[in-house]
Amino acid sequence: MLEGATLSPMETVLTIQGRQVAAHDLGAILDLIATHPDWHRTRLSQELCRYWNWVNEKGQLKDMAARALLRKLDGMGLIALPAPVRSANNGLRNRPVVLDSLDLEVAPIKGSLSDLQPIRIHPAESTEETRLFRGLLQRHHYLGFSGPVGENLQYLIHDRHGRLLGCMLYGAAAWRVANRDRFIGWDEAARQRGLSRIANNMRFLILPWIRVPHLASHLLALTRRCISTDWQEKYGHPIVLLETFVEQRRFAGTCYQADNWIQVGRTRGRSRNHNSGDPGVPVKSVWLYPLCRGFRRLLTAPAKRLK
Repeated sequence: MLEGATLSPMETVLTIQGRQVAAHDLGAILDLIATHPDWHRTRLSQELCRYWNWVNEKGQLKDMAARALLRKLDGMGLIALPAPVRSANNGLRNRPVVLDSLDLEVAPIKGSLSDLQPIRIHPAESTEETRLFRGLLQRHHYLGFSGPVGENLQYLIHDRHGRLLGCMLYGAAAWRVANRDRFIGWDEAARQRGLSRIANNMRFLILPWIRVPHLASHLLALTRRCISTDWQEKYGHPIVLLETFVEQRRFAGTCYQADNWIQVGRTRGRSRNHNSGDPGVPVKSVWLYPLCRGFRRLLTAPAKRLK
């Protein structure tokens, strides 16, 4: 999210990708681009991360966040990036997945939850697993799926017999949500520090040929018990709060209620670029699930206490 429109030499007036960008930061970026006209956008974002020491808690460069920051500065006319490189690999990655070529069992699955247990939920890691994950959402989820942005976990779900039940995506938290932020009770500085400790349940899919009572709430419970450990292993920091946004005209949020998530309000139906007049996006109910008792203390703590 962008705040402000110009840069003053004396003050920081832009916040992009969770970073404050001052005039001297912009000058360093301009110098980097001018000094290395042969560098493509990926190289520029990686070198910017090294210059700023912009890494996650596992020491990995946050080059995707840096690339998004550079694109936004370019869109504002503050810098001029080189043209993006369109490789054959990018085209293959963004091509819709043809699920007919995958070995999927589509026979109806009915009965009781106990018939499926123990259910296995695991992160998609191999090329084939991530391809399957993407294809499932593209075909069967009403929001589709074009690919993850930022920190995320992609879960595939199988029953005791190895049959595919669905998938679930957790990603980066929404930048600002009034009801959530009031529930936590943090100020602006704490929000910027603690936002990475919140994971957003962005997609939840149970395949349409599966009709098993209580399955959805059970899957939510299974993922919330493992997600912080999985996130720690992948990104070097835990998760202390989960959030999700349920489109009210489509869903009642029954499975979240059954798993004891807390409904803290609803969105105003405004997108980042639509802040007045009629709602620009569907109104959604806001649901949260604290993963530990001291979540407020952890989310509002100084940076050194967040680990």
